[in-house]
Amino acid sequence: MSYQQYIEIKAEKRFGQPCIINTRITVFDILTWLASGMSFNEIIEDYPEINEEHIKAALSFAAEREHVLRIAS
Repeated sequence: MSYQQYIEIKAEKRFGQPCIINTRITVFDILTWLASGMSFNEIIEDYPEINEEHIKAALSFAAEREHVLRIAS
């Protein structure tokens, strides 16, 4: 999945954390909700400004960041 069309990083938004485009919802927010047991549908019901593709993009972004960090160390 290409997350670039869904994730943006702007210094003036949420202190430069990666966010879903046109929202203030961060990748960290989405990962935290998933880790706490929320389903995709529950997240979308609570935050209708995002959809399943946004959640998958957040997961893809996090996976790539983890991969890059492991290679660099």
